Amino acid sequence: MRNNFIAIEGTIGAGKTSLAQMIAEEYKAKLILEQFEDNAFLPKFYEDQEKYAFPLEMSFMASRFQQLKDQLGTQDLFSSFVISDYYIVKSLIFARNTLPPDELALFTRFFNFITASLPKPDLLVYLYMEVDKLQENIKRRGRDYEQKIKDEYLAGIQAGYFEFIKQQRDLRILILDTNNLDFVSAPEDYERIKTILEDEYPVGIHRFTF
Repeated sequence: MRNNFIAIEGTIGAGKTSLAQMIAEEYKAKLILEQFEDNAFLPKFYEDQEKYAFPLEMSFMASRFQQLKDQLGTQDLFSSFVISDYYIVKSLIFARNTLPPDELALFTRFFNFITASLPKPDLLVYLYMEVDKLQENIKRRGRDYEQKIKDEYLAGIQAGYFEFIKQQRDLRILILDTNNLDFVSAPEDYERIKTILEDEYPVGIHRFTF
């Protein structure tokens, strides 16, 4: 890999963690995985989004920031690069989709303050899937608190990612349309993605459809 820090992103159910784990294992990279299952607000949020959105987003932002600060600040001599299954900006993207204007304004102030010191990824990879396929993956992995996620919520998060991507001027971004891939079960599909990630890219948005 030509990059020191790669972040894999995508909407819920896109396969971020699976791909990050596969890449890290093959290339002996340092792996950073989001600790979302430790968040006590998450099941409550899916039951009552209006009530629990703000504490959920604040707690996620705090934990993501602390994890990235700790992990990216320590050098691992046995790892060739760092790969993460999230980028801190997802906190802002999700907050924009769930918080009312007054709470979002407060959240954004905190976000801009605490994340200014974090390094940006050398390569941001966005895994794109249609909402129906995301729902299939969500149901297949069987997390109880995710089973009530609505299509509209997933579509809103997806739109938020695309809005963020369009605004970027200093990131290398790959958008991989994985609707017709199964990189977990099909080795040839994983090889196609791996080959793309090994290439070098200028700053800007680069799209791949399979």
